[in-house]
Amino acid sequence: MAATKRKRRGGLAIQAKKPKRNEKDAEPPAKPRATAEEVEEEERNRIPGPVCKGKWKNKERILIFSSRGINFRTRHLMQDLRRLMPHSKADTKMDRKDKLFVINEVCEMKNCNKCIYFEAKKKQDLYMWLSNSPHGPSAKFLVQNIHTLAELKMTGNCLKGSRPLLSFDPAFDELPHYALLKELLIQIFSTPRYHPKSQPFVDHVFTFTILDNRIWFRNFQIIEEDAALVEIGPRFVLNLIKIFQGSFGGPTLYENPHYQSPNMHRRVIRSITAAKYREKQQVKDVQKLRKKELKTLLPHDPTADVFVTPAEEKPIEIQWVKPEPKVDLKARKKRIYKRQRKMKQRMDRGKTK
Repeated sequence: MAATKRKRRGGLAIQAKKPKRNEKDAEPPAKPRATAEEVEEEERNRIPGPVCKGKWKNKERILIFSSRGINFRTRHLMQDLRRLMPHSKADTKMDRKDKLFVINEVCEMKNCNKCIYFEAKKKQDLYMWLSNSPHGPSAKFLVQNIHTLAELKMTGNCLKGSRPLLSFDPAFDELPHYALLKELLIQIFSTPRYHPKSQPFVDHVFTFTILDNRIWFRNFQIIEEDAALVEIGPRFVLNLIKIFQGSFGGPTLYENPHYQSPNMHRRVIRSITAAKYREKQQVKDVQKLRKKELKTLLPHDPTADVFVTPAEEKPIEIQWVKPEPKVDLKARKKRIYKRQRKMKQRMDRGKTK
């Protein structure tokens, strides 16, 4: 029996409180250890933890902005690149009067170590700078054949913020300046692993192909069923101009001998059209001179009229009577139509009265 206590004033005996159990005593009895097969099944069915548990080590940040004077297509291309690159940052447009070295200070304020800068000239030419700020190197390209996401309307699609695969042409490993550009493109366009804004999926590919001494950029979706590729967009072509040792300047490491400036290209087209017009004018002038020249008179050949037979002379008839005038059918129809219309108007007036 449990121990009892008595009150001092002779009350009834009260049962003493039971001692509290420890948490260890309250736990249910231990189950027998699971077999190895059950452990394997649990591991198969276990959902892996989120990728954000990993450590974000690659702190690459890309600053994407432009100068003033860009058109709508450039602005849409810039927005598409920002959507595809979750590790990018934006900034206000830079004044065209400012020097390019100012961009290094902007990157430092924005805590960015890479930069994509779009420079517009004459409201029709677009240049792209890819730079490793602040120590370099940097490369300047002429951007051609721009097609944005909204313009293409392709069937491909990818998750926003997903990490892309980078596919390079084998020609990038053949020449040293292409090898340098390949490393620069890898550092700029590859999304860092475990980035806070990135998604733990790889569902699209950035392809860089060299053709006609230019770099062609494409973006494709990877379809899960058969690993086929469907284009998403955007697409553009980069024509290399120069590679500099520093960021936005410095000694020139490489200059493209095949590059032709847009001004020179337009000048060549104008000269071709002018040459065509000049040739037409010369042909017209020659024709006018030929018409003005006196025709050379050949001496009369007496044998030319041997086979010519004179035509029979018709008697001349003099008409003494004036010929009858021709009947104008159109005028007669107009007169009849006017007469009928007047008669109809008179009849209508009589009815109204």
